[in-house]
Amino acid sequence: MESALQERETPLQEARILGVRVHRVSMMEALQRIEQLIQRREPSLVITADANAVLIALEDAEFHRLMETAPLVTADGAGLLWAGRQLKQPFPERVSGVDLVEQLTRLSHEKGYRLYFLGAAPGVAERAAQNLLIKYPNAQIVGVQHGYFSATDEPAIVAQIAAVRPDVLLVGMGMPRQEKWAWAHRNALDTPVMIGVGGSFDVYAGVVKRAPRWMQRTGCEWLWRLVQDPRKIKKVRNLPRFAWQVWRARKQESPQA
Repeated sequence: MESALQERETPLQEARILGVRVHRVSMMEALQRIEQLIQRREPSLVITADANAVLIALEDAEFHRLMETAPLVTADGAGLLWAGRQLKQPFPERVSGVDLVEQLTRLSHEKGYRLYFLGAAPGVAERAAQNLLIKYPNAQIVGVQHGYFSATDEPAIVAQIAAVRPDVLLVGMGMPRQEKWAWAHRNALDTPVMIGVGGSFDVYAGVVKRAPRWMQRTGCEWLWRLVQDPRKIKKVRNLPRFAWQVWRARKQESPQA
């Protein structure tokens, strides 16, 4: 059955943004791949990448390897969508971590997939789960755990997650820590799909308000997030550097006169 499943998995289209691999998928295609990974039952990492993730990958060899080997890397952010257009490798749409959290909760409500929320400050993941369950009452959120734990607590938390056997572990501990942590513990966790979702739990807990739809559509959500949380200024400062590197890469690829 497993080999038959893998035969049905068609290769995903890829973009190369400054040499870093990102899949050119729609939200529907991303969800289909995640469901295939759940059925495969092998620990798999899904990365929701923005412009900052590409810059991290260029300087962090371990994270770059994760970006290269993950079975699904989605384009999360206006900067990455812009880069795809500039480099003639356009993405169908943004597939963000915060949107994946809701879409997977919906699928859990409809199909019974088991979800675990790990990350954010104490009480935040719990409130996020409670609020999502109001909209999707049959969702199977089998556990929550905040991300402010010590190395001493780590083995017990990993064992706790493994004991409830989630199909999807959503990790909100910031990039690249969340991806590295999930992958380092993949064998002990024994969870089919692990997804880094950044600050998504803050949104669903009501700690941070999501940008209005028009700002999401026009690529201005980064400005809204900066106003909500000035600590994100470091990520915003990286955008001009990212744009410069993309512009330079485009010039190098253009045919010389």
